[in-house]
Amino acid sequence: MSDSTKNQLKKTLGLSFNIAVLIGGTIGVGILRTPGTIAEMLNNYWLILACWLFGGLYVLLGANSYSELATMLPKAGGSYNYIKRALGEYAGFLSGWYDYIVNAIPPAFYCIVISEYTIILFPQLANYSTVISISLLIAFVLLHLSGVKNGSVIQQITSFLKVICFVALVLACFLYSGVEVPPIKTDNSIFQIGLIFGFFKSLQLIIGTYNGWNAVCFFAEENDNPSKNIPKSLYSGVLLVVAIYILVNAAFFHVLPIETLAKSNLAAADVAKILFGESGAKIVTVISIFSLISILNAFMMIPPRILYGLSRDGFFIEKGTTVNKGGTPIVALLISSLFSLLLIIFVGSFEVLFSFAAFISIIVWGLAYYSLIKLRKSEPDMTRPYRSFWYPWSTIIAIIVSVGLLLGFIYSDPIGFATIVGITIVSYPLFLVLKKKR
Repeated sequence: MSDSTKNQLKKTLGLSFNIAVLIGGTIGVGILRTPGTIAEMLNNYWLILACWLFGGLYVLLGANSYSELATMLPKAGGSYNYIKRALGEYAGFLSGWYDYIVNAIPPAFYCIVISEYTIILFPQLANYSTVISISLLIAFVLLHLSGVKNGSVIQQITSFLKVICFVALVLACFLYSGVEVPPIKTDNSIFQIGLIFGFFKSLQLIIGTYNGWNAVCFFAEENDNPSKNIPKSLYSGVLLVVAIYILVNAAFFHVLPIETLAKSNLAAADVAKILFGESGAKIVTVISIFSLISILNAFMMIPPRILYGLSRDGFFIEKGTTVNKGGTPIVALLISSLFSLLLIIFVGSFEVLFSFAAFISIIVWGLAYYSLIKLRKSEPDMTRPYRSFWYPWSTIIAIIVSVGLLLGFIYSDPIGFATIVGITIVSYPLFLVLKKKR
């Protein structure tokens, strides 16, 4: 067997996996934790729902552009391929590593949070938090070393269970009629500086919660029919996620007044306590664990695909393209898992990681949208199985919103911006070294 054949990813994934990885890679504990923080910053029911809807519409515009890009260049690594093709090698290299960092951090964080939630259910394990985290990471590494099929099956089962859990929680909230929610006063100070700051900080958390909506694109090379499956799964998956997020927020506000929710670190637990009594916290913990296992599985699969794509183009070690019999990029998986293992010891807070991921994602998405316009001009004859609707206006709006969000994030998170500038400065000499070596 030739080396080029041996190191090719296998076309074993279909539409059901695509939808499962989009839902599994997007809906996590973010939606259970962020409503309280956002309620505290905005303190206005309609403004909060408008923020979630705005984030959803922005992501839907993104799905429109990514449907064309991913079917036009169905390669492992997602955004990196489109940006490199349109804007050159350095832009591709930088965006690829940006994307990798964003997607390689979550596995460590999710392993830690699952261990924390497991200890809530089983307090006797309190002294074994790190052991549980590392054991979980090793278990998922072994699962994915066994092949793509097994990872795909786990993704579909856990994503389905996750949706069922969230639908049940939303229904329980709307069926609840124990207290009358007091009327929410309209805040007339929308243009106050404090509220503008809160608006952008809220959007940063919301974009972080939507992060993962384009997970499908990382697996385009392994899809049995990318031309049809990718657009279908992007649209249906994004619409389902948006509906769940808005319904969850509306359901929480149906049970608790905004002022009470604003003081909650884990909004879902406080809502569940009212719905189910003291056992409510345990119910939310179980929902959280289902959400986290599903999202952890997705994020164990995504970073190796980005590293595989970078390796294939000479921007990482040559061994990064090694694929085992089960279709897993084995070296890329082991390196990403080692990175996660180190992060389990040195991981930051939930909000910091979440906001930083949103910040970098906006940059990568914005570059991808611009790449679509550039490729339409520079390569008009390229085969495009799907063409984004209302082009170029839909893409131009997505770019304008991305720039607006980026400026807002710079204003509300200068430390995150400084970190990104630092990564960018270091990246260029590293790019030149790798290019020379290649």
